[in-house]
Order: sequence, then C-alpha cells, then structure tokens
Amino acid sequence: MTDAPAQDAPADAATDKDAPASVTDDALLARFHNAARRPPASETLGFRMVRVEQAKMELEIEFEGKEAFTNPAGQIQGGFLCAMLDEAMSVSGVVASGMTAFMPTLEMKTSFLRPALPGKLYAVGRVRKWGRAIAFLEGELYDAERRLLATATSTAMPQPYKSLKRPEA
Repeated sequence: MTDAPAQDAPADAATDKDAPASVTDDALLARFHNAARRPPASETLGFRMVRVEQAKMELEIEFEGKEAFTNPAGQIQGGFLCAMLDEAMSVSGVVASGMTAFMPTLEMKTSFLRPALPGKLYAVGRVRKWGRAIAFLEGELYDAERRLLATATSTAMPQPYKSLKRPEA
C-alpha cells in the first residue's frame, strides 16, 4: 500500500506494481462461493457472500441466525450479532485491500436497534476511510424483511497475509 492511497482506498494495480491483478466483482463473489476452506467462525454464523462492490468498498453477507444463538426470550444474543457485523466489516477491508491483508479489529462499537429473531440476517459492511495504518469500517445488520436491527463502526489495522502467524498444530 502507498502512503497516500487514491480516494482513501488501498493502492490498485494501476498505481502499485506489487498489487494483485484486478478482479471483477462477479469473479470475486464466485471466489467466496467456491472457497474450499472457510474460517470456522464464518461457518458457525452461516456466512454466504451475497454482493461485492469493490468500487464502493462495500459488500453484503447473508448469515443464518440459528436457534442455538438465542437467549431465553428467543432473540439472538447480541454477541452473535456483533460477530456478524465484525465479519462483514472486516471482510469489506479484506476486499478493499485487493485480498492482500486481513483486518484485526482494534475497537468496535455496536448499537442494537431492534431484536433479531432466528432466520436469515443480512449484513452490509463497508470501508469508510482507509488511512496509512488504520481502516475505519462500518456495518449494518438487517432481518429478512430488511428492517435495520443493528449498526456498528470499527477501527482495524490492516496486516499483510504474509505476516499472519498460525499456531502450530
């Protein structure tokens, strides 16, 4: 990435000789659908990418709000909703990086606006601003009828995938 990315976004292939070749939104969506391995947390949440718009640094993910996620009132517990929002926001940063960086969350603020019930849930994640060392992300979570359930903002520190240290098995 460059010190001053164009339009608050990561450097693209036209400006950075080390950037990956550009990929269409449809091709990137297919890549998510055909992934052989997914993070266990994503699987638990029922992650399914619905839409990618790289130019807007925005995406949409469908999640499955499972009965197992509910509290005694039958509503999905807020921690699961936060995990869905965190996933959508961080993946929007991964996409904005050209799939070259992961997005450790430094802080996150969530506002719960109405109860979430079991069923399909949809999260929209986007990059609000991409700085030199920090990305500012935001997200919304909707129910199947597209009623707004929760909003979130987060601050993340993009890290190149090559620096990711996986624990030894």
